[in-house]
Amino acid sequence: MQFDSVAAALAMDGHGAYVWFVFAVAAMIAVALIVVPTLRHRRVASQTLGMIRRQQGQSMEERSAPGS
Repeated sequence: MQFDSVAAALAMDGHGAYVWFVFAVAAMIAVALIVVPTLRHRRVASQTLGMIRRQQGQSMEERSAPGS
C-alpha cells in the first residue's frame, strides 16, 4: 500500500487514529513487560541483601556477647 504523503500515511484512509492508538498501547505494554520485572527484581534483591546483612549483624552480636 502506497500513500501520496506522510499525512496520508498517518491517516491510513481514516483508520490511522485506531491503528496508532493500538500501536501506542502495544508499545506501552512491551515497555511495561521489561520495566516492571526489572524494578521488582531490584526491590527483592535489595530486601534480600538487607535480610542477609541483618542476619550477619545478629550473628556477630551473638559471638561478641558476654558469657558465650
